[in-house]
Amino acid sequence: MVTYHPASGKTEEFICHQEIMDTIEYAKANKHDRALLLSILAKARACQGISHREAALLLECEDETILQELFALAKAIKEKIFGRRIVMFAPLYLSNYCVNGCTYCPYHYQNKHIRRKKLSQAEIKQEVIALQDMGHKRLALETGEDPVWAPIEYVLESIQTIYGIHHKNGAIRRVNVNIAATTTENYKKLHEAGIGTYILFQETYHQPTYEKLHVAGPKHHYAYHTEAMDRAMAGGIDDVGIGVLFGLYQYRYDFAGLLMHAEHLEARFGVGPHTISVPRIRPADDIDVNQFPDAITDDLFKKIVAILRIFAPYAGIIVSTRESEHSRAEVLEIGVSQISGASSTSVGGYVEKEKVEDNSAQFDVSDNRTLDEVIYWLLTLGYVPSFCTACYREGRTGDRFMRLAKSGQIRNVCQPNSLMTLKEYLLDYAAPATRKLGEQIIAEEMQNIVNPVVKAKAQQYLEQLEDGRRDFRF
Repeated sequence: MVTYHPASGKTEEFICHQEIMDTIEYAKANKHDRALLLSILAKARACQGISHREAALLLECEDETILQELFALAKAIKEKIFGRRIVMFAPLYLSNYCVNGCTYCPYHYQNKHIRRKKLSQAEIKQEVIALQDMGHKRLALETGEDPVWAPIEYVLESIQTIYGIHHKNGAIRRVNVNIAATTTENYKKLHEAGIGTYILFQETYHQPTYEKLHVAGPKHHYAYHTEAMDRAMAGGIDDVGIGVLFGLYQYRYDFAGLLMHAEHLEARFGVGPHTISVPRIRPADDIDVNQFPDAITDDLFKKIVAILRIFAPYAGIIVSTRESEHSRAEVLEIGVSQISGASSTSVGGYVEKEKVEDNSAQFDVSDNRTLDEVIYWLLTLGYVPSFCTACYREGRTGDRFMRLAKSGQIRNVCQPNSLMTLKEYLLDYAAPATRKLGEQIIAEEMQNIVNPVVKAKAQQYLEQLEDGRRDFRF
């Protein structure tokens, strides 16, 4: 099996077109080799991951027996690492002004239909209070790329504003940031501002397609965009999130590129991606999805998520409200560990619901349920909705988080923290039916805490939450 782990930060070395093509051909040539396929699954059971070539081979597999074993293994790995926890977050769109010409995004500068808007700091406060009143504790900050309307200074001021807003028992405890590729110096500023994870999707790793889809603007430059995570980590951000927009190019190519990017970060910095996102192309203003024939089916989407889980056991896998309730239920079972809830992809959309003629959304949402409806749904499926941000605030990031995760010790902090943040939600925001079911889930999960010291401390904190105190964490 080929090992491909270049430590250089040059795109042409860690995203090597020929290696991707060779990987695809290797997978097609060996997809009927049952012994080899089963050996990969056997290797994956150690929860140490597999290579991009091994993952590509599983992606080509058509043997139903092996596929069922793959799904079962992905589910087992997910539950071993993450238990039944599902981390909750919401996006917050600050501005949709953009100088780029991305043909799949309605923010592109040539779109004359979309309503352009940028939130003032006062409007950001209103949006954040609306999110706090739902129960959210973790946000993903989003903005178009525009050096005039949304410079780095505006983003930094907005982060400071968000962290300073406390309304009733609400507080945004961690801001993750999804903004355009920038300089190492700007990444240092984001790190100093106390962000959680820096997220940036590659969109597609196929350079000719990438350049064709990004017809103008700074994002047109493939290498600068692809090397952004290297600059972010050099700037002190040790938790980064990668992803592709499936449907822009052939899924086999982008799948291999995504995995090679993850391997590169692990090889160069000792830490792979903290999260991997798997969005699919969705309808939006001025965007016709029929122009993208490489869109993937639900079954293929589920298969990709399962393989990502065994490829990167410790990475959070994210699906947003782009996906339907049914689709999210399918992938939650076999890999996904983070989801958004009650999301608005419009600028100012939490305070004022957008009128059709004033649409400022980035994409159409498939799951339109309220946060409480999503929480209740997760509870009925046996999951533990978690609003935890303790690892960020306690400095358990980067290689420190990975060491705890790979040793299994992370469970001693993640499990009780998830229960305490769920308890906070139930006390402060939940509907009666949600609270009743959530209390049952907490009682059941408390019985599953093995460490007696952790269990006793968690019980003490849960009782103190009942007395009105907030924000306990391990």
